[in-house]
Amino acid sequence: MAAPALKHWRTTLERVEKFVSPLYFTDCNLHGRLFGDSCPVAALSSFQTPERLPYQEAVRQEFRPAQIRDSFGPTWWTCWFRVELTIPEAWVGQEVHLRWESDGEGLVWRDGEPVQGLTKEGEKTSYVLTDRLEEGDPRSLTLYVEVACNGLLGAGKGSMIAAPDPEKMFQVSRAELAVFRRDVHRLLVDLELLLGIAKGLGEDNQRSFQALYTANQMVNVCDPAQPETFPVAQALASRFFGQRGGESQHTIHAMGHCHIDTAWLWPFKETVRKCARSWVSAVQLMEQNPEFIFACSQVRGTAVWGHLSPVGPRAQQLEWVKSHYPGLHARLQEFACRGQFVPVGGTWVEMDGNLPSGEAMVRQFLQGQNFFLQEFGKMCSEFWLPDTFGYSAQLPQIMRSCGIRHFLTQKLSWNLVNSFPHHTFFWEGLDGSRVLAHFPPGDSYGMQGSVEEVLKTVVKNRDKGRTNHSAFLFGFGDGGGGPTQTMVDRLKRLHNTDGLPRVQLSSPGRLFSALETDSGQLCTWVGELFLELHNGTYTTHAQIKKGNRECERILHDVELLSSLAVARSAQFLYPAAQLQDLWRLLLLNQFHDVVTGSCIELVAEEAMCHYEDIRAHGNTLLSAAAAALCAGEPGPEGLLIVNTLPWKRTEVLALPRPGGAHSLALVTVPSMGYAPAPTSLQPLPPQQPVFVVQEADGSVTLDNGIIRVTLDPTGCLTSLVLVASGREAIAEGTVGNQFVLFDDVPLYWDAWDVMDYHLETRKPVRGQAGTLAVGIEGGMRGSAWFLLQIGANSRLSQEVVLDVGCPYVRFHTEVHWHEAHKFLKVEFPARVRSPQATYEVQFGHLQRPTHHNTSWDWARFEVWAHRWMDLSEHGFGLALLNDCKYGASVRGNVLSLSLLIPGRWRYPRCLQPQLPPVGAACPGPGARCRLERLLGVLACGSVGDGQTGGDQPPGQHAGPQAVRGPRQPRRLLAAHVAAGSGGRPLRPPGAARPRWPPAPSGRPPEAHLFSLPSAVPVAGAATPTKLSLLRVGFCLWKAWGGGAHFHLPSLIHHLLNNKPLTQEPCYSPCSLPKGLSPDSQGRKTLPQAFGGKGKIYRVWVAAPGRDLGFQRPQGG
Repeated sequence: MAAPALKHWRTTLERVEKFVSPLYFTDCNLHGRLFGDSCPVAALSSFQTPERLPYQEAVRQEFRPAQIRDSFGPTWWTCWFRVELTIPEAWVGQEVHLRWESDGEGLVWRDGEPVQGLTKEGEKTSYVLTDRLEEGDPRSLTLYVEVACNGLLGAGKGSMIAAPDPEKMFQVSRAELAVFRRDVHRLLVDLELLLGIAKGLGEDNQRSFQALYTANQMVNVCDPAQPETFPVAQALASRFFGQRGGESQHTIHAMGHCHIDTAWLWPFKETVRKCARSWVSAVQLMEQNPEFIFACSQVRGTAVWGHLSPVGPRAQQLEWVKSHYPGLHARLQEFACRGQFVPVGGTWVEMDGNLPSGEAMVRQFLQGQNFFLQEFGKMCSEFWLPDTFGYSAQLPQIMRSCGIRHFLTQKLSWNLVNSFPHHTFFWEGLDGSRVLAHFPPGDSYGMQGSVEEVLKTVVKNRDKGRTNHSAFLFGFGDGGGGPTQTMVDRLKRLHNTDGLPRVQLSSPGRLFSALETDSGQLCTWVGELFLELHNGTYTTHAQIKKGNRECERILHDVELLSSLAVARSAQFLYPAAQLQDLWRLLLLNQFHDVVTGSCIELVAEEAMCHYEDIRAHGNTLLSAAAAALCAGEPGPEGLLIVNTLPWKRTEVLALPRPGGAHSLALVTVPSMGYAPAPTSLQPLPPQQPVFVVQEADGSVTLDNGIIRVTLDPTGCLTSLVLVASGREAIAEGTVGNQFVLFDDVPLYWDAWDVMDYHLETRKPVRGQAGTLAVGIEGGMRGSAWFLLQIGANSRLSQEVVLDVGCPYVRFHTEVHWHEAHKFLKVEFPARVRSPQATYEVQFGHLQRPTHHNTSWDWARFEVWAHRWMDLSEHGFGLALLNDCKYGASVRGNVLSLSLLIPGRWRYPRCLQPQLPPVGAACPGPGARCRLERLLGVLACGSVGDGQTGGDQPPGQHAGPQAVRGPRQPRRLLAAHVAAGSGGRPLRPPGAARPRWPPAPSGRPPEAHLFSLPSAVPVAGAATPTKLSLLRVGFCLWKAWGGGAHFHLPSLIHHLLNNKPLTQEPCYSPCSLPKGLSPDSQGRKTLPQAFGGKGKIYRVWVAAPGRDLGFQRPQGG
């Protein structure tokens, strides 16, 4: 009698599950037959080393006999195994594998070349010795397996994301030869997919029942012990998968992917081996599957094998592979030519999208794109940043300026509060630049090719009807690993099956080409892509944040002075190679798990060494350039003060005197120039001196005639008055400079996250009356200082400083921090009301709400900023400036700067070293305009020129350099205004920080300049309306008005060798706008369309004897 046709859904489903289970009934089910006969390896021997030795050196070491389950280690060591194999004669005609399972990550070496990565967590536990053993094949061979004493995600205890256990030991649990049953593997893939379809489509779907019934029939006809029954079962599966879908089915573009963090839960050095293990496995897949395409990001990440040396660091991961794995490198280039190995990304490393400066972001693309062009013959057209902690609103413009039109990430799927409304859309930046953005709807860059993931990609897509294509990135990631053959087999089987979306093995180019075709109805998102999670990364590890900001400034100064030295002296050699090494080291540290501090202690210590290298070498180069600038000038030698910023500065400086003493002097330095230090004590300047008065109650008042500051006996700011108007900046009934502690116990990871509920635990730190004392009693400078106990174990000291002629007050703060799960901030309540606060970002500023009207507003309870934030109403405002902080917030009228978070998970000792942050607060009319000027001088740690207008840019950090040279003041970069301008050094209004990067391919240095739009246009003044990024064949400094805010046009001028003047947006040649022609004096005139007031911009260039002037005509 025939079996009944009726089926029970659950029992049938579980019957098939048990038939393919790796856990249940493996003695009689199909999975238990995946491997046939087996035998142990003929001999196993090993040696251990704390070093990461190259293969040629490792195989010469003394190997000792080893056994399965022998312990080796500890963490970060390496154990090399010599594996001697003898294949039985009876296995002729069979596929033979080496089965290897270990706690550590392994790499198989055969005939001196890496051939396969072995990682238990990455489902790579066997190496194919031969896909068919032939009669004449050798039966004996020797392999080497290099085992790193760490897993795919480091070496933590218990948790996936945990600090490494330094004493952890490892072992090999399996090492044997076995016959691999390829026919069993194919049946297992088909049955797993049928189960996935049945579960994914559910009991209400006809196709779901067809899948389940087909799987049940296959179990009926398939006897695991009788291979001759397999073809019948295979035919049933083929008939099901051969039923095609309709033309309207969604198309999934599946790409092999392997995200490798350049450093995170493992040190930089281990990343190189992770790349080798992952990429050699991808090569195997590309060989076996001609249609398989591997999208490789991070091929240019840096691996540093020691501190910076005179010859520079060993830079790119791929270059390291080129020198240490030459065979692998050659194969990668071969598959790149075939189109199967596709480098993506366009940047040097997958950097953080928030904290690096605009210049550093440009350098990421400059170094990355040049690398791709050099190694693979073309630049990337897509910015591939799957994992970072937010995305600056300036990225679209920087991308477009660097030849990037497409953008891919998935991190916003981690939002804790709001679901991002799109997966495919146009992303528009501050200046209106747009890129086509795509978030894989499966919300992962590490898919495994399951039916559940394929269905999720369609169901979760938020742009249904607008586009019918999406990305599917498959392969183990973060710690490497990459795709497996099983994943590829699954996706090939799902190519075009009724009831499912169409799946094709595709490439980034084909994906974005299809999305471009569908782009007519896509929506546009304007502004930043804010990640509603990981807000703690703005503050975690204060010393890394300080090192990043300081090294960005140092490299700016080195490039500027070196470029000027080239222009001034034919004997000075521009240090292009050294600067490239230093920049690459800084860019390495801006990887998204390093500059954010979300890495293990070992990585953080390496990063701090990198910063020390940049400081040491950078300051050496800086001194050499400054000395070259001053050499050969007439007059006696003396101490000079060098100004690297493009405006005149008048500052009070503490100058060294004989005997180790210091004296205060008011020094005026021309823009881009230097001035002699006074050789004797100076009389008080004509401005009102600083008066310091301590009242009977212990409070202190500092007054310089511009602002008046009052501190209560505990050091809190009770009053900040703009003297001219008498207006008070501190909110009534409150105090500023209020240090506050919050509990910091997030839901997930304390190095990454700060949760909204921390605001409910606010505890003001109360000082003791009588601790405030007068430091400097007035004259050129006045100051007061105090000590403050923070919690049970930490203390803080602060000096509050006001200088003559200075429109802001400075706070020099040092914290000795020994707290766990505490968050330290400082608050300034302002007597200002505004629904928006303004924050500095890369090459511009951004407004964010001060209220919590919507969930999108509320989710920004902790945000990031660079050097300043400003709360302003019409005609008045308060700004908070800093030199090394990024976390910030403005809630209502309270400006809050985030100072310290312990990040205990990475550091078992839970200790962050002393912190010297510098901050300043300043009130004033025309707030953003004034703040830009004030920040420009604050950031260099000294007072700026308070007598110039309000058009200086914000927060430029450029400490004065002392060198020996001539006594006469000299302007290093000539910049003159036409008659009637009062003789002040000229720069475009709001212009800031010319940049001088080393040019690729031996070309002269480049220059970058940006200008910021003013908050309120001033009648009769040229309003800056363009953010200009200039790339020139020599050192050019130029910007003009007109066009969109924050725009970055890219120019290149080939004046050397008498080449014509051209424009090169996105680094590709095109003609300059019509109307550019020399005037009667040989200067070139920009067309009327650019606007302006007829001012002359005179520029010295980095080529001796070359001088180029530009004129902006009237009008516009």
